[in-house]
Formats: sequence, C-alpha cells, structure tokens
Amino acid sequence: MRDVNGSPHVYRIAIVGSGPRGLAVLERIAARLQDLPRRSRIDIHLIDSTEVGCGRIWRTDQDDFYRMNTVADEVTMFSGPADDGPIRPGAGPSLAEWWRSRDPRVGSNEYAPRKLYGRYMRFVLDATKKTLPPAVSLAGIHDRVIDVRREAEVFHVRLEGGRTLQADSVVLATGHGLPRLKGDELAFADFAARTPGIQYIRSDSPAEMNLEGIPAGAPTGVIGLGLSFYDVVFSLTEGRQGKFLEVADNEWSYQPSGHEPLIIAGSRSGLPLLARGRNQKAPDYSYQPTLFKADEILARSSGRPLDFRSEVAPWVLAEMHLVYFSTLVRGLAGASSESAFVKEVRERGTSDPLAIRDVATAFGVHAEPVDFFALARPFDGVSYVSPENFTQQVIAFLRRDLRHAEAGNRLDPLKAALDALRDTRSEIRKLVDFSGLTAQSHANDFLGWFSPRSSLLSSGPPRERVYQLLALLEAGIVRIAGPATRFGVRESTGRFTIGSPAVAGSDTELDALIDARIPGTDLSLETSRLMANLRDRGMLTEYVNRNGDGAFSTGGVATTGAPFHPVGRDGSSPEGLYVIGIPTENTRWFTFVGSGRPGPWSEFFNDADEIAKHILSRAG
Repeated sequence: MRDVNGSPHVYRIAIVGSGPRGLAVLERIAARLQDLPRRSRIDIHLIDSTEVGCGRIWRTDQDDFYRMNTVADEVTMFSGPADDGPIRPGAGPSLAEWWRSRDPRVGSNEYAPRKLYGRYMRFVLDATKKTLPPAVSLAGIHDRVIDVRREAEVFHVRLEGGRTLQADSVVLATGHGLPRLKGDELAFADFAARTPGIQYIRSDSPAEMNLEGIPAGAPTGVIGLGLSFYDVVFSLTEGRQGKFLEVADNEWSYQPSGHEPLIIAGSRSGLPLLARGRNQKAPDYSYQPTLFKADEILARSSGRPLDFRSEVAPWVLAEMHLVYFSTLVRGLAGASSESAFVKEVRERGTSDPLAIRDVATAFGVHAEPVDFFALARPFDGVSYVSPENFTQQVIAFLRRDLRHAEAGNRLDPLKAALDALRDTRSEIRKLVDFSGLTAQSHANDFLGWFSPRSSLLSSGPPRERVYQLLALLEAGIVRIAGPATRFGVRESTGRFTIGSPAVAGSDTELDALIDARIPGTDLSLETSRLMANLRDRGMLTEYVNRNGDGAFSTGGVATTGAPFHPVGRDGSSPEGLYVIGIPTENTRWFTFVGSGRPGPWSEFFNDADEIAKHILSRAG
C-alpha cells in the first residue's frame, strides 16, 4: 500500500490506556501479525498517563497489601498457553507460572499483590515488543491524551505534554474514570471544604487515596463494604505498621501500632463481601450451564426485551440450586450419581427449586432449597440492642461463611452454588448487553437488585483477608455500623455522622469520611479532558435503553457491537475509533474484568481480538 505521494504507507495505531484491556488489544494485534505477511509498515503507540504497560490500577509502585481477588493460576494476559516455542503473543505463561518461575516457593491458588500483576503485565509488553515483525514498531508513551479529533479520515491524538500524534486507528481503553461528584457525595465534599478539622475522601482506587492525613484515633467513616472497603481498612491498619499474627490455623490476631484511626463502616446490607471459596478448580476450568442457557431464554422471548426478575433470575437461581444439590448428591453417592441427577433435572427442564429438591431426594439427599439472595441481606428486619451486639452477629455470620469457604468451591455445596454466579456471567451478558432487558428491569431488577447481591456473594476477597478483618473487629479497630447505614452531616458540631436505624446506639460523629465504593461509569459526569472533549463534540454519546415504558440512561458510552465503534450524536460510527472496557459499562455488563483466564477464551480476549482483527483488516 502506498500513500498519495507514492511512498510506502505507514499504518498508525494509537492505544490510549495500557491497563489490561489496552494491553490485550495490543497482544492480539501482535499475535495476528505473526501469521500475516506484511507489505507495509505499522507503527503502534501505547499511551498511558500513569505507567506504560500496566496502567493506574496495577501500577508497580503501590504497596504489597493491595491484592488481587482472583487466584494467580486463573489469570493470564497471553491469549494462549506457553508451548515449545518462545514466549510470544498468543503463547505465554499465566501469572502464576510467571510468578513461580521467579519464586519457586509460590504454591497453587495464591493471590498476587496487584503490583506484581503490574510487573507481569510489563513482562507481557516486553515479550510482545521483542517478537513484533521487523515492519512493525511499538513505542510506549508516558503522557495523558487530552483530545482526539478526526480530520480527513485521520485521527489527531493530542497529548498533555504538547505533542500531537496522527493515527489511522485509535483504541480508547481508558479504564476507571473519576466522575464529577453529585448528590450526597457533592454535599459531603462541600461540607468538608467549608468546615475546619474534617476530611472527605472521594471514591477512587484506594492506592490513589490520600489517607495519610487521617489522625490516629480519629473516628473515620467508610462508605461501602466491598473490595475497596477491604483495601481502605488494610491501608489504615497494616499500612500504618500494624501487624497481623497467625496464632493458629485460620485464626489471626491484630497487633496495633497505635497509628490506626477508629474505623466505622457501613452499607445497605451491613455485611462485608464474603470470602471466595477455597479454589478446587483447574486453571482452565470452564463451566457449562445445564439449566440457565441464554440461547433458550432468547428463543422463548422471540426477540422482545426481557424482564430480568421474572424471565432470567429464576433460571440463574435454578442453576445455582442444581449445583447446590448436585454437590450434595456427589458427596453422598459419588460422581456417577451426580451425573444421573443432573441428567434427570435437565430432562425435566424445570426452574423450580422444589422440583430440583425432589429429584435430589430420590438420590438420598434430604435438604431444602436455599434463599441465596437472602444471604446477601442477613440483617434485614432485625433490630440490635447495641453496636457490640451487632458486631457479634457480624462476626458469627462471617465465621460460618468462612467454614463454607474453607471446604472449597467444589466440595462445599453453598460455595459451589455461589460460584455459579461467577461461572454464568457470560450467559447473563448475552441477555442484558445492548438493551436485552426492558429499561425498567435493566435499572431496577438487574443493576439495583441482582448485581449488588451477586457481587457480595461471589466477588469477595481471599479468605485470609476476611480472617484478618475478623481480628480487627474483635480488637475494636473496625466496627460495622449496621444495615441500611445512614451517612450525614451535623452542622451544629461540624462533623460527619454514621448510624444504622436497626442498631441502637450506633449513631457516631466522624472526623473523616471515606467513600470506598468503586466510582461508577457516567459519561455525563466525566472529568477526563479526553472523554469530556469527545462527549461535548458528539463523538461519544451515552447509551440509553429505550425498551418499554420510559428510558434508562446507563452512563456508559454507546457503541456498536463488535468491534465496538462509538456511536456519535449524528448516529455515525467512525470505523477507526474503538471503545473497550469500563467506559462502556452498563451498555455491556461486567467490563471491569482485569484479565483473561487460561483455557477457552472469555469475552476479555474475544473483545480484544475483534478490535485487533478489524484494525488489521483496515491496515491492509
């Protein structure tokens, strides 16, 4: 291919953001280039404002106590396993294999520090760069992209440092943003700004939060009990020279340093994320659902939008009950009986938990169905006489759950069933992405009801972290306010407040308030200059689900299907521009997955490959 002057054409690619999604696109471009004869040159720019090769969340200079919540054996950034050839795009070690090659003491199913994953990602980048064909160049650029303009089929990528790059294809893989504050969060920030002696710390990656200014002993509120809550808690304890001592198997105590604040946290449920079950599955394990099959649900719907609560959730719960009872059958009568049980339930084609129970009874199992989602709200409708009374209830609940977690995600019926929530995410995506649900059901049933419960039950931290949280609860360093936690301000005293209507005596005044919820995706509130510029010029628009009565503005960037071109205000979709990952959350679901998994490709590598394939088809 030659340009208008007769010179060989250089096809230019800019990847904005070098976290997992951006790196995956690069890896798939490089893997495909190994099998394509090149007649022209390709220049690739990988641009990141924090650290090229791993991005902001996985940067390599963060503290060790920030850990992943997926075992290293289930994490890879190579789109295929290592083989007898050299390490290269499409064939390389998983995170665990790479880690063990550097430290033989690392066992199976360990949870890596996030900064170690960042180093692994940089290793993947180095391996990719070394194996690129001679006609392909790759340059990492440590700078912030502040605008992208399109003129005469060429994109002009403007950097904060003053440079402007020209590109034929631009991939926006910008990851987590920091939307403008609104509602209570804005009120909290304004209150702190005009009130001496208190602090409000907005939602962000905990490694990026400025927590050093919170004094020792200061009553400090934490909004949310998810994964970021754990990170904030360990930043303010272990990160302040406190020590966790393992005094017996699965029993920890905490030795304070004296620098810790008093941490009082809360959420709607009043329950911290539950521990992942001990992993008993192979790294390349791929679950094949028996009852919850998206294609069958879509066939029954004849193409109309679905109601999640009535048409999808019963089948999700049926699959969980199938796993629950089949695990009981296997434990009682062995694998062959389990297979026969699953076959009989499948033949009945039922989503009724009682019918599944009845089949299990015929195999000798005598147990009742589980109200799985009630597990995510165990304290609803109950009153507690004191904070100490509620704390004891939380401790007892977490200890019971940890006993299930220790039994494992294959052998324990409850944890095996909860793992089905993770294992069937791809089926859920087929039904909810791109307005598969009615607008009302999307907003209320799926995002408002199902997603937070699913996350609490199946997306939790390593078991060790929950044991250590128990030590902090028992030491009085951490307290959970209670269910339906209320956060507020008290003008008369100039302090924040926290309390639960279900826990007598829980109202407490606070010197600091930390929002430990993951920032949501909301294009209309974007503070990134790049995304705001593209939005304001109409190159990016917000995805709106208009199915049924009313409409649901999702906050995510509107895109086409694969290869995910943004949909502009005029309805156009520029073929050389792509958006992937978190900016499209709620247009699609669960876009914040930060790695691939060994074995069959999931959406993580499929999405990256679709973009890579399209880019190279344009490059000629």
